[in-house]
Amino acid sequence: MYLATVGATITGLANKLSPGERGVIALLAVDRQQAKVALGYIRGMIENSPVLAGMVEKMNTEGIEFTNHVSIEVHTNSFRAIRGRTLLAVLMDEVAFFRNDSSATPDKETYRAAIPALATTDGLLIGFSSPYSKRGLLYEKYRKHYGQCDDVLVVQGATTDFNPTLNTRIIEEALQDDPEAAQAEWLGQFRNDVEAFVSREVIESLMRSSPLELPYDNQYSYFSFVDSAGGGQDEFTMAIGHMEKNTVVVDLVRGQRGTPSVIVEEYTAILKTYKILEVHGDRYGGSWPRDEFQKWRIEYKTSEQAKSGLYQDTLPMLNSGRVELPPDDRLMLQFMGLERRTSRSGRDSIDHAPNGHDDRANAVAGLIAHTLHRVEIPTNLKCSFIR
Repeated sequence: MYLATVGATITGLANKLSPGERGVIALLAVDRQQAKVALGYIRGMIENSPVLAGMVEKMNTEGIEFTNHVSIEVHTNSFRAIRGRTLLAVLMDEVAFFRNDSSATPDKETYRAAIPALATTDGLLIGFSSPYSKRGLLYEKYRKHYGQCDDVLVVQGATTDFNPTLNTRIIEEALQDDPEAAQAEWLGQFRNDVEAFVSREVIESLMRSSPLELPYDNQYSYFSFVDSAGGGQDEFTMAIGHMEKNTVVVDLVRGQRGTPSVIVEEYTAILKTYKILEVHGDRYGGSWPRDEFQKWRIEYKTSEQAKSGLYQDTLPMLNSGRVELPPDDRLMLQFMGLERRTSRSGRDSIDHAPNGHDDRANAVAGLIAHTLHRVEIPTNLKCSFIR
């Protein structure tokens, strides 16, 4: 469907451009590599069309330029990337999985940025994706327009509807293994077992206006939790906090990418300014975190709880307003991106969404949970933990 749209756009909308203006067909995806997959299909279509192939002026891994001042460009799902462009068409690949560390709703923000630019050319916006949870741009468009006779066309179908040559045994086995996941992946159905962990309103209400980091105060005892990382896209994070009456105050949250040993050295220096000589963390990296922190005379203790358990202990504290968070936008977005998934056995698990991150949220949840375990909690507060 989107290949035909691209072909029609290349040949049919160039006359809407002003002299010297270049129209853009934007390929948007979760990352550039995924967008390049769509570009590969389009390149194949162009190469098999003598008319379109004869119009190519320049072609590389980032896009294709045509002699009629139309370009096909690869972008990530960023509303900033498409602003200021003359858009002839926007293709949003796997839109249900758009994630961005700077936005809680990158799919909606990208959509809002694209619509004004498309209006000047009467261009098309097409989103295509496997469905996921019942939230976000894809679900909202489905709920509002599916089966309606209006200006938005919503097409829903199983994989076999679009590719009847697929071996149906693969789908049958997937349905037996995990029905909810398979119905979304293969049958085009939105998942019923995924919901948001905590609302934006709750997290915003817990954030102090300033400062980002609170200095050491000798009247308090401080605690820390770290979420180790070995490089790549994950941050090596650390949270430090203390208890004030019935409230866990998160004094600071740090997150860095780079050489883990260098980060540990920097973090241990910060820990010592808060008179902290032990930290808790997960089981990441085996004995490596313990050995690395021990070099700087900081004891590293492995958390007995897995990530989901830490989040479950943290949620009553968040909802009851007994946490003070720093004004850290990335932390807020990570908490908002957490999802609660319910298995067939009824057991809940809490984790970030596909393509998301929760390094800072995990460090804060670990800090809150372990602070509560080490500080005597008033009776009225304990009631909020009854399951």
